Amino acid sequence: MAMLNITIDGQQMQVPEGITVLEAARMAGIKIPTLCYLKDINEMGACRVCLVEIERARGLQPSCMYPVMEGMVVRTNTPAIREARKAVVELILSNHPMECLTCDRNTNCELQALAKQFGITDVRFQGENTFFPQDTSSPSIVRNPDKCILCRRCVSVCNKVQGVGVLGVTNRGFESIVAPSFDHQLNEVDCVYCGQCVNVCPVGALTEKDDTQAVWDAINDPEKVVVVQTAPAVRAALGEEFGYPIGTSVTGKMVAALRRLGFDKVFDTDFTADLTILEEGNELLERVKNGGKLPLITSCSPGWVKFCEHNYPEFLDNLSTAKSPQQMFGALAKTYYAKKCGVDPEKIFSVSIMPCTAKKFERQRPEMKDSGFADVDAVLTTRELAKMIKMAGIDLQALPDEKHDEPMGISTGAGLIFGATGGVMEAALRTVYEVVTGKTLKKLDFVEVRGLEGVKEASVEIPPLGTVKIAVAHGLGNARKVLDKVKAGEADYHFIEIMACPGGCVGGGGQPIVSAQTRMDLKEDYRALRAKAIYEEDKGMPMRKSHENPAVITLYEEFLVKPLGEKSHHLLHTHYTARVKNQALADACAEAKKASAQKKK
Repeated sequence: MAMLNITIDGQQMQVPEGITVLEAARMAGIKIPTLCYLKDINEMGACRVCLVEIERARGLQPSCMYPVMEGMVVRTNTPAIREARKAVVELILSNHPMECLTCDRNTNCELQALAKQFGITDVRFQGENTFFPQDTSSPSIVRNPDKCILCRRCVSVCNKVQGVGVLGVTNRGFESIVAPSFDHQLNEVDCVYCGQCVNVCPVGALTEKDDTQAVWDAINDPEKVVVVQTAPAVRAALGEEFGYPIGTSVTGKMVAALRRLGFDKVFDTDFTADLTILEEGNELLERVKNGGKLPLITSCSPGWVKFCEHNYPEFLDNLSTAKSPQQMFGALAKTYYAKKCGVDPEKIFSVSIMPCTAKKFERQRPEMKDSGFADVDAVLTTRELAKMIKMAGIDLQALPDEKHDEPMGISTGAGLIFGATGGVMEAALRTVYEVVTGKTLKKLDFVEVRGLEGVKEASVEIPPLGTVKIAVAHGLGNARKVLDKVKAGEADYHFIEIMACPGGCVGGGGQPIVSAQTRMDLKEDYRALRAKAIYEEDKGMPMRKSHENPAVITLYEEFLVKPLGEKSHHLLHTHYTARVKNQALADACAEAKKASAQKKK
């Protein structure tokens, strides 16, 4: 790679050709402030906060877009630059609700941080403010356009990373707004509720729909038996809200905190992740042996399932009929657990702690009532759980490590690694190999399916099945690549794992928000750090294969009888339905045609 000689704030240095001034400055130890910038996702200079002076260039230039050139001389800290950056932030604030104390992003807002950094104590610019209605139509996400700063991060992640494309900028000038087309609400378009837009929003314009009060009400109701399940990825990220470094697992302290919040039983979604492997693994074997529909595609990511329903309905028969671990747990909580403990299922209030905003949508699906009740009554994100712990005044770091309750808290490392991309595939391979061959796996770590590469492919020899071809994709843009390849006849996979969120559940839309500046500061991707915590915990577990979970074995002996049996089929399996793609757009076009026809008359 060619190296270029440049000067930044008097420092002479060599930098690689092709990088931007912003990146070169960071190599020199200079952190130029940014607001709209997200590396490789949103690099458009929309906010103008990262302005710098470049010799022989006219006016101030956005450093996030300006490429380095041989002999370039850059200044990042002059009176003109400081005044310009401050003025930009003041102009943004002049049309921003001053609701910091009641905003969900208070103390974790990138605009607020910049105002403090630039010493803004008063906004000089006063004028008209825009007023747009909130969009609360979705079961998962709340959109507040009045707080939007038009940075377009959400637009970029929705279009470039996820390939969903339901957000864009409409109108012009002062009336510009980020929204679905034709002023539709989120529940009227093809939004999959993955929450990646929430994770990249620098302010409070996009947040999850808060269900904490419903959970508090249930906990405080003496008639309710409130049980909670914790998803594998939550333990790898919750600590970030309480001062732990990214990539710290806080499993024991999380369990202790949930008990102190007042939950009657603290169970583990990893238990039903193990159960999912038994059901889904046997489903794969059945399809391979009996000529069933292949490839089998995982169905535990609700954002991916909804994406498939909208965009690839021809693959719905390929989806595993197994419910997600969250929904399996909910169904069993109100049947198996209720019967085992002698509790009226009507009194059970089932809560799940998830890294995912789409889980809020999933729990409300009409298919998810096979227990005779709503399988899951409330879903909290990792962020919402952190909020409840803080409200209760609990010092997470001071808590002792405690274990999940039995029997639905017993799990294996295979269930735990569901939290990272490739984890479901790896867990399935650990079980399928041993069930089919009757031999013990000498090496449990299938590293071929690990990591943040968008699409991973591998072949595994499982006698007598022969060569099993597998693929793993995370992020819906990568899911498109895999499915288009299958449609074109360019791949003949047996088994595909797809997770809606980049990195899998560790990068879910309900996880602690990592600011753009922190992302740039980290030497390793924050999702990789969280995944590393999960894999380390898996290594130290006494059981690492789903089919060896004694509680799952007992569940089949006492209640389910066998994988894919009648009771399993009723409680643990489901079906999905094709959805009309771009229904809102189709409706709008129909209305426009109708209006045009009437006008011609």
